[in-house]
Amino acid sequence: MTTNEKKVSALSRDDWLRATFPEWGTWLNESIEAAVVPPKHVRLWWLNNMGIWLKTDSAVNIAIDLWSGTGKQTHDLPDMSDNHQWHRMLGARKIQPNLRLTPQVIDPFAIKQLDALLVTHFHHDHLDKFVAAAVLKNCPDDVPLIGPQAVVNQWLAWGVPKAITRVVRPGDVIHIKDCEIDVLESYDRTVLITDAVGLADNGTQQIPDMDLRAVSYLIKTPSGNIYHAGDSHFSVNFAKIGRTQTIDLAILAYAENPIGVQDKMTSVDILRAAEALNCKVVLPMHWDVWSNTLGDPTEIVDLWQRRSQYYAYHFKPYILLPGGAYDWPNQSSKRYYRYPRGFEDRFTDQPDMPYPTFL
Repeated sequence: MTTNEKKVSALSRDDWLRATFPEWGTWLNESIEAAVVPPKHVRLWWLNNMGIWLKTDSAVNIAIDLWSGTGKQTHDLPDMSDNHQWHRMLGARKIQPNLRLTPQVIDPFAIKQLDALLVTHFHHDHLDKFVAAAVLKNCPDDVPLIGPQAVVNQWLAWGVPKAITRVVRPGDVIHIKDCEIDVLESYDRTVLITDAVGLADNGTQQIPDMDLRAVSYLIKTPSGNIYHAGDSHFSVNFAKIGRTQTIDLAILAYAENPIGVQDKMTSVDILRAAEALNCKVVLPMHWDVWSNTLGDPTEIVDLWQRRSQYYAYHFKPYILLPGGAYDWPNQSSKRYYRYPRGFEDRFTDQPDMPYPTFL
């Protein structure tokens, strides 16, 4: 504390917000920029929800589903409309109490080194206008914003120049420097009952074209392949992907569904999906962000330990924490991430204590 700080009588709510948000400031931005990925390695950081930052040994930077928004902030909201996805799914009217739990671990407006922004689908916790604005303001003019038609429609509606957007659908292949991005099908059935910008509403009994609304990505780097399924539900087609593709890391959406809701994979679904995908490591995400769908990922590890004895699993789960990093293949034998505990330089200097046994 100092004596020359602003007096409390002069402080405002805006002062408080500027002093505390984002909670991590630019700490993670700086960590990512400073990180030197060893040869034949690839590193990713979990940015909350399904957001990840990928950095290769050749310093290629790719962000996927980077989101900087929030959930419910007041009770003073109208009931859900007829067309709201949750009303359509289970006939509920009351707003869901989805309060954001995790801090904002990255400052989008401090992002400078980015080679591509990928978005899997148009749900608001994956597609973010502030991230789009930050990329436009601070990154090179040729950084592409890549997503399915519904995602690009929303970017265009926000004023993103069409020239930097790229509409993709399953079967497309994109090259970002020495990385290849294969666009695969999504199995996120919730997007089929969610209104999308710029797409015709064919009535509630018609099945929309999934490929216009959502995709998944297989990022092939020289050091390993990362599959990002977006908010895909479990699908038998994961087994097809597992037979036709090589996947080192699989990033899958896991959470605890409220009663009557089928929106995220459960712990057993995660194990079934990882087995079908024939991946080496599965990283469950999305469980962290919403208060009403908060999951316990240790359940996945517990079930894996039990079931792997019977089914001889060839994959392993790894439980990241928001803002944490995963290095492939270094951490392939570990199960849990823990934040750095610090004080690595302990007793470098002589302690200054009243007497040696003070503590």
